[in-house]
Amino acid sequence: MTDATTASDTLVARLLDDKSKRPRILTDCERLIEDEVGSKGGLSGLAIKAAYAVVCKVKPGIIRESMDMLLDDFVTRLEPFYADHRKAGASPSQFGDTLSRRAGEVADALLGITDDRAKKAKNATLKGAYEKLRPQAKKHVEEAVPRVGRTLSPHLGS
Repeated sequence: MTDATTASDTLVARLLDDKSKRPRILTDCERLIEDEVGSKGGLSGLAIKAAYAVVCKVKPGIIRESMDMLLDDFVTRLEPFYADHRKAGASPSQFGDTLSRRAGEVADALLGITDDRAKKAKNATLKGAYEKLRPQAKKHVEEAVPRVGRTLSPHLGS
């Protein structure tokens, strides 16, 4: 590792160690999700927007609550990409560019969280439904990766 990339220069250290950052990161993640849902077009976009509106109406605060529950897992899944980014000598503020270039891999890494949960599910119907929807989910997550990078980069410092 170079001087710029020490063992303590991890994504976890930059995003999660300082607990005072978490509320701002969660607020930005909520905005990311709202923006991503709002950007969807066509019939599938209408369905996504309608489902999102229903979920938010039925349980206000569910998006923030879910993001808070998943943030540590998301950061952990992104850690190898950050390590590669820093080993290449790139600045933390440019991490979004690395994520965008590797959108398919990033989407698979993030969806790995739900993949792991689906594998443990006991309900065969739910497992089957997840497996059918997984390719669509990957497409949507890949499309969101540049926005993920733009959301996280300001929290990484220099």
